[in-house]
Amino acid sequence: MTGGYDKDFLRARVELPSPTAATVLLDYTHFSVRFHAARRLAAVVGVNIKGSELNPLAREGTWHFDARVPKEQQAGPEVYKNNAFDRGHLVRRLDPVWGDEATAKTANQDTFVFTNAAPQIDEFNQGKELWSGLEDHVLNHADVYEARLSVFTGLVLAADDQPYRGVLIPRKFWKIAVWTMDGILAAAGFVLDQSPLLNKVDLKKAIRERLLAEEPPPLGPYRTFQVPIQQIAELTGLSLTRLGDGDRLVKSQRPLGKEAKAIKLESADQIRL
Repeated sequence: MTGGYDKDFLRARVELPSPTAATVLLDYTHFSVRFHAARRLAAVVGVNIKGSELNPLAREGTWHFDARVPKEQQAGPEVYKNNAFDRGHLVRRLDPVWGDEATAKTANQDTFVFTNAAPQIDEFNQGKELWSGLEDHVLNHADVYEARLSVFTGLVLAADDQPYRGVLIPRKFWKIAVWTMDGILAAAGFVLDQSPLLNKVDLKKAIRERLLAEEPPPLGPYRTFQVPIQQIAELTGLSLTRLGDGDRLVKSQRPLGKEAKAIKLESADQIRL
């Protein structure tokens, strides 16, 4: 489990975002996890994707604990048993699967570690299609330049997240794709919200009733939005100023003289790159 996220993978140096809360840095093959032991989940993950060497291995892997972190600090199989939660890969399974055959196979298995999983409602609907395909869409765009991409994904770890089987369940997920255009940093940020569907899981009665009574959140029920990266910084408390400077959504809206705002994505064609 070496050779984690490389900050010099792109032509411009890009550091792995670091939360203000204490986290443990865990390196895997081509990706790294900043693990929030108190929440039993990752706070931020970062992966390097080399499009020219991707290996489309079959979906074969065994979910496992990371021996470097006490089992009781990881959200293990008991969190996902007999309910509507999927083990959601934070670093998408195929993203780090590149290089020679042995390296690709190791990377594939590395993604099946519980430190790289988060409880995600299985009903992704259209949002899942867009969410899981974002890297492909951006990588196809980046291919014109250097066919390399770095992707950060994380959870919005809010103090009022609801408990379930010893884990506070995140309501929102975020993703930032980063690449370079003629040596200049470019980035695009996205947010997914699963709040309206959490009533599918047998949480405490009072919590279920509150969730059922809630109005849909501003970002909509399990829809994918492209958002200004500054909005992700505000949601998470992360320092993302440099990535925000390369925000393609903001740059696309600036000539119109309007304040940058989120776009609800119905298709990949709407993504501003």
